[in-house]
Amino acid sequence: MRNEQLASNLSGLTMPSAPTDTTTDGFVRVRGARENNLRNVDVDVPRDAIVAFTGVSGSGKSSLAFGTIYAEAQRRYFESVAPYARRLIQQGHNPKVEQITGLPPAVALQQRRGTPSSRSSVGTVTTLSNSVRMLFSRAGSYPDGAGQLDSDAFSPNTAAGACPVCHGLGVAHTVSEATLVPDTSLSIRDGAIAAWPGAWQGKNLRDILTHLGYDVDVPWRKLAKKDRDWILFTEEQPVVEVTPERDRVAKPYKGRFWSAKSYVLHTLADTKSATMRERVLRFMETGPCPRCGGSGLTPEALAVTFAGRTIAELNAVPLSDLAEIIRPTAGLAEAGTATRKQSSGEDNEVAVAITRDLLQRITVLLDLGLGYLALGRATPTLSPGEMQRLRIATQLRSGLFGVIYVLDEPSAGLHPADAEPLLAVLDELKSAGNSVFVVEHNMDVVRRADWLVDVGPRAGEGGGDVLYSGPVAGLAGVNASLTRPFLFPDDTDINNDDGGRSRRDPAGWLELRNINRHNLRTLDADFPLGVLTAVTGVSGSGKSTLVSQVLAEVVGSRLHPETWEAETSAPAEGGDAVSAGSGAPREPLTVGPVSGLDRVDRLVQVDQKPIGRTPRSNLATYTGLFDAVRKEFAATDQARARGFGAGRFSFNVAGGRCETCQGEGFVAVELLFLPGSYGPCPECKGARYNPETLAVTYRGKNVAEVLGMTVDAAADFLDQVPAAARSLRTLREVGLGYLRLGQPATELSGGEAQRIKLATELQRAQRGHSLYLLDEPTTGLHPADVELLMAQLQRLVDAGNTVIVVEHEMDVVAAADWVIDLGPAGGDAGGQIIAAGTPAAVARSTTSRTAPYLASVLNG
Repeated sequence: MRNEQLASNLSGLTMPSAPTDTTTDGFVRVRGARENNLRNVDVDVPRDAIVAFTGVSGSGKSSLAFGTIYAEAQRRYFESVAPYARRLIQQGHNPKVEQITGLPPAVALQQRRGTPSSRSSVGTVTTLSNSVRMLFSRAGSYPDGAGQLDSDAFSPNTAAGACPVCHGLGVAHTVSEATLVPDTSLSIRDGAIAAWPGAWQGKNLRDILTHLGYDVDVPWRKLAKKDRDWILFTEEQPVVEVTPERDRVAKPYKGRFWSAKSYVLHTLADTKSATMRERVLRFMETGPCPRCGGSGLTPEALAVTFAGRTIAELNAVPLSDLAEIIRPTAGLAEAGTATRKQSSGEDNEVAVAITRDLLQRITVLLDLGLGYLALGRATPTLSPGEMQRLRIATQLRSGLFGVIYVLDEPSAGLHPADAEPLLAVLDELKSAGNSVFVVEHNMDVVRRADWLVDVGPRAGEGGGDVLYSGPVAGLAGVNASLTRPFLFPDDTDINNDDGGRSRRDPAGWLELRNINRHNLRTLDADFPLGVLTAVTGVSGSGKSTLVSQVLAEVVGSRLHPETWEAETSAPAEGGDAVSAGSGAPREPLTVGPVSGLDRVDRLVQVDQKPIGRTPRSNLATYTGLFDAVRKEFAATDQARARGFGAGRFSFNVAGGRCETCQGEGFVAVELLFLPGSYGPCPECKGARYNPETLAVTYRGKNVAEVLGMTVDAAADFLDQVPAAARSLRTLREVGLGYLRLGQPATELSGGEAQRIKLATELQRAQRGHSLYLLDEPTTGLHPADVELLMAQLQRLVDAGNTVIVVEHEMDVVAAADWVIDLGPAGGDAGGQIIAAGTPAAVARSTTSRTAPYLASVLNG
């Protein structure tokens, strides 16, 4: 049904309560939804349409779309599955809703980061790798005399295809003379072999070498190469009788020699000491496996080619290039020139069939703006938006009909230029006979929807109501909606001028020369200090590589050369440097001269990683405000009389916590033929603490009741506790007043986690000269929440700090002092600075793809 027809037919409808046939009237009808903060919601949503669910962060829109509609569809599906099979499937929860009618099967495409497995790639996620392997197996060019290989032989994830040296990982951990002996001017006696153990063990090895006839007193570099190689790398372990040097009293003993390499590898494999493991890891270098060249494949598989390239080479080229490589073979079908033979050959019918299918599937990815990705790109390096688009492309080829696709912010991580193809794909899903429900903050996407469900008006306890359900244009008359002024920007109540803030002038420059990593090649980049800078560009242009990797590593390693590791996560609480740390191997970084670091005292990287991996971590513990709360409870007369200290009020240690649930507040309930679930602890009823601890109150509330408060409620309750009040104030300022103090970290979105981290930084005394790096901080934020976030970022800059954000939201870019735009495209076609200057200057660029969208915002 066309958009205008749908709007015309449905504009006069509200929420019919008694339809005669709920399965054929074209609506999904929800009655009595109470999931999370939903207030007994009734709502009717049309099928066979694109429906946008809007509202501020925490309003309840995801609880309605995912927690209720999708969850109920999944529950019904699992009821049709045999009880024994249900045990093998990860099942969701049963939503709190009285009734849903007219509900088809549903597929959810949610925002999730790539799997942490380094064996997962773009090719495996999309299943394109299966087809490429079959192409090489059945239609590859084999060396003379070589037998045909099965498709498994072309996969590094199988026993048949994995390189025997690196086991398919493509990465080898080795030692070299340079790592084992960092200073060749030293003698062995003076400690030239740094990888050897210290104390008695090191002295023992030195004495053994003396008895074997080696000179331990000459500089290492003057030893013969064959001697150096034997000492460092031999597998031999000779045993000799050793008389300790300079100790005439000591008795001779039998000593076994270990080469430096053997000692390092043995320690790495056998030690139980984390300290020892970290020590020997310093002497190893990680790089491409010398046997397979980093492909993870066997020599037999790498000897087979298609179109003159190995499978490793095809896995490494961008999808846009891969499409061109296979296009000639795929085109043979149209030309009618495919040979009839079924034997191996690049022009047989098998090759034509496989390449035609590959080309069609790759074209969908190109349309979604993912042509810069390669099949071999590891999924841990992908953004949530990229992962979701890969799954959307897979669904487009599935041929499903009559299902509801529930998407979580499909435009997240997309440059405005990349959003247009996405909208076309959503239309294609609808045209194929499906319903598309999107939880979305991008007003351009919302405007293109057929129907809009706005939830609010505010977050948490202040939300949970459906303010409007109908054609998009109808929201203009709903004054209570916080979405309305952003969807209809002609209204005078929207803040477009950033309060009349004037642009700041840079206080200096941080200059990096000759940057090389990924698609950044010999790039020079200048970052202004003391201002807010937005780094823009289409997807894959190199923004995150430049800011979250290169800039973070350069500054972090110069500020903290002894402790900085580019791949680590956040240090202990209170540390000064926070690293992005994707967990995936990164390409080596080379950078030329760097200047301006003398004006930066501290690096803070605020990312969207969870603030904790278990329910024990929560907002109150992460920000530190719970420490202040526990001290207040410990200072009460009741606590002092019982001898309770602050530790008594921690749910993470024995003493005050409930021992039945170990302070978690819930217990796992395992059911034989039903999905395992969690239920409130039968002992403490979810309170986490034992009765003795709960008997102590502060201002009439026990500690469990305080943890159950929202930030807004706690701000009033704890206003006399300075440390807690400061944390709560900053949490409210970044729009998180609706969260509960004890809300588990596992229930928080990436955007909420990032804002908690930002609030934690804001509550500290600002000393200036800090560099803040944020990668797409507006992801998951309603425009009203973006305004709150921007106010806090401007506050950081006003305190004398530098803030650099990677951003696609043009309102944020327009409010920046400086813009650096990368491009012109993604992948190998990107990596260049196309324009740099004030927002107005960049908006005038004739070569920047960001310019027209930025100009549109600046010009109102």
